[in-house]
Amino acid sequence: MDEYQHSVFLRKEKCTGCTLCVKHCPTEAIRIRDGHAVINSQRCIDCGQCIRVCQQKAKKANCDSLESIQKFKWKIALPAPTIYSQFDNLDDIDQILQGLLDIGFDDVYEVASAAELVSAYTRKYLRIEGVVKPAISSACPVVSRLISLRFPSLIGNIIPMLPPMEIAAVNAKREALLKKPDLKEEDIGVCFISPCPAKASYVNNGFGGYKSAVDSVVSISEVYFKLLDVMGKTTPETQLSKTGMIGVSWAESGGESTAIFNERYLAADGIENVISVLDKIENGSFPSLEFIELNACPGGCVGGVMAVENPFIAKARLQAVRRYLPVSQNFIKENQKENIPDEFFFEGKPDYQPISRLSENLAESMRMLSEIQRIKEELPGIDCASCGAPTCRAFAEDIVKGEANECDCIIKYREALNKYIK
Repeated sequence: MDEYQHSVFLRKEKCTGCTLCVKHCPTEAIRIRDGHAVINSQRCIDCGQCIRVCQQKAKKANCDSLESIQKFKWKIALPAPTIYSQFDNLDDIDQILQGLLDIGFDDVYEVASAAELVSAYTRKYLRIEGVVKPAISSACPVVSRLISLRFPSLIGNIIPMLPPMEIAAVNAKREALLKKPDLKEEDIGVCFISPCPAKASYVNNGFGGYKSAVDSVVSISEVYFKLLDVMGKTTPETQLSKTGMIGVSWAESGGESTAIFNERYLAADGIENVISVLDKIENGSFPSLEFIELNACPGGCVGGVMAVENPFIAKARLQAVRRYLPVSQNFIKENQKENIPDEFFFEGKPDYQPISRLSENLAESMRMLSEIQRIKEELPGIDCASCGAPTCRAFAEDIVKGEANECDCIIKYREALNKYIK
């Protein structure tokens, strides 16, 4: 099995070992060892929470640069809907799309347009007999990876539909081949302009056996300042934007759900809330719901760590952007019984990757679990993280696994020192 390629990494020279990231990591993937943070690759879900809380800027999103797309003859920008919320006094989405052309892209395909198609086909999917409900959106790669690590019983609830980014990439390449018959498929490069690092991880690793059609992932923050220099200087010859309110609304929490036109939904954002909702779904607390939209970032994609603007301001700006847009510019004949195109689905579901398994041997796992419980009861139970682990329970597990020593606990060390002095 290939090693998972993460998009969140540590700049060791900047880390002071302050434990903020340890306390806030939702999957307990971080420990402090030898004075700096260490990220457990198997547990990390690339949610960016450590980037968000690190005061030393020691955590960073690892994605491509704009130069990475220059090797292609025909370069296509895939702007995420979030980018429309980043600019003040934006009168027309076309200003951003034309700006992308002005900074070197040959074409632009809005991910928001693909989002409207995904919304339309999701409405059809939910009407299919036998669909496992509540159906969980696969749009947020953090949520999909979290389910594969911690909630295996919910893997079957994930809608096997590709996220808008992928649909946009496939459609953009198809349209480019029609516009430019002299081009070959390998000549075309699509660049997703992303608000979050998890999208880069998705592209690098694929999902459920699916290999991404995206060639490069660039942060909104990198493109933002380049766009500021060119926006408004060139007037588009024709209307460039092909999206409406539905597509733009995907940038914030609840935008995907409202496009389902079904009141039996739940939308939650923020990784702590996401975990809480998944716990409740697993326990059967939401039997009447049909659709679940979960966004790891606070506020939805507008809260991504690779965006520029404050998410609350960004959400307010989306209201202004949507004001004069049509409901949608991408329609399908929903009343007809034609099947959803195969290209909208990925084959297979993610494999369960247990992160809490202590041993491959059941008897050994039970023995280790008993030892963890014994050590935990002897610890102070204050979850101070001074030992380098987020909780006393996690610290006890580290001890049993041979990754920590009981004297790493400051309180236990002090008690042992006092006994020695006396």
